[in-house]
Amino acid sequence: MDILRISTAGSVDDGKSTLIGRLLFDTRSITDDKWEAIKTTSKRKGLDFTDLSLLTDGLIAEREQGITIDVAHIYFSTPRRKYIIMDSPGHVEYTRNMITGASNASVSMILVDARKGVIEQTKRHFYIASLLRIKHVVVCINKMDLVNYNISVFEDIKRDFEAIAAKVGFEGQEVKFIPLGAKDGDNIVFSSANMPWFKEKTLLEWLENIPVTENNKTAPARFPVQYIVRPHSNGFHDFRGYAGKVESGSFEKGEEVVILPSLRTAIIKSVYINNEEKDRAMAKESVVITLENDIDISRGDMLVKSRDGFKQWGELKATICWMDETPMIAGKMYWLQHGPNRVKAKVIAVNNILDIHTLETGTEKKSFQLNDIGEVALKLAKPVFADPYNDNPPNGSFILIDEFSNNTVAVGFVREASSK
Repeated sequence: MDILRISTAGSVDDGKSTLIGRLLFDTRSITDDKWEAIKTTSKRKGLDFTDLSLLTDGLIAEREQGITIDVAHIYFSTPRRKYIIMDSPGHVEYTRNMITGASNASVSMILVDARKGVIEQTKRHFYIASLLRIKHVVVCINKMDLVNYNISVFEDIKRDFEAIAAKVGFEGQEVKFIPLGAKDGDNIVFSSANMPWFKEKTLLEWLENIPVTENNKTAPARFPVQYIVRPHSNGFHDFRGYAGKVESGSFEKGEEVVILPSLRTAIIKSVYINNEEKDRAMAKESVVITLENDIDISRGDMLVKSRDGFKQWGELKATICWMDETPMIAGKMYWLQHGPNRVKAKVIAVNNILDIHTLETGTEKKSFQLNDIGEVALKLAKPVFADPYNDNPPNGSFILIDEFSNNTVAVGFVREASSK
């Protein structure tokens, strides 16, 4: 049974937690004791209905304020497939959490309050979903009950969002629009009698039919080394293995690989997964690989297939999402973390910054503020082995870390690179 990973996004009080709670309730994914607990809590809060948002707002502060603060991972299944929902907060100051939640998603579920329409956070969340190359986007126009289930409200919001998608979406991206009433379950699992004008699939029906594709299984093979395995025991006296996760592609016993940065070649002797020897390791699998040759390999080095091609980059042009309250300016030094590899990086230019209102990039601003998105040029103290994000997302992303506070200040996506 395959797994569909879904990221939620939306502004404050758009009803993300209630929608997910209703999805769990109507698919019978709630245990009896959990259901009784949220009924009791709803009564204690003086509500005349059972607040389904309590199913996902797990922190005490979230329940007290009625908001989502941290990314919550919700698991449920149907006879068709399993689901993991990354429920992200809607506040502007928690945009970094939304990026984290969406980074491994196949579907972006963006909520829009039918009373408010498309707002700044809607644009920001869709831009980030497109930046992350999330192919399937569903725009959930929620709280239709508060606008009398008016079809013209739905059509107006749909038209506004389509104009945004035409500006920032990418070829092949699917954007679906569904009118919802999360509180009463309209068009979530069951079709709504209140909106007979909507003849298309419900939210769950649409999710059930999305094909799950693993693009990183067909991408160039990349294996960053995390740890050198040397048991030093009598049973494994001469064993030397290289542990890590296959980021993309696959590696097979007997294949020739190139070790970066040394550029030496070797033949794969064996592949171990969960202490069992296998013939092949696929993307996302954590493995130990041994080689026929005795080569000096360290943490941060990378194994690639000879035939797949590779480059080592000394400069990067990248799109970044700034996640720190301290501004970023050209000339400052940061740590760049690319997989297990950490190198010093200097911002040599701020090329442009996105105006979230117009969705146009401008060159007037020269410093990044919290939640800004734009393009920078970075010079690296030593080369990294990255791919352009659009070609190979697992090997094309990185984070920037402040060298003094140790805070993660930005997430980046490689656009172009130079071997200088």
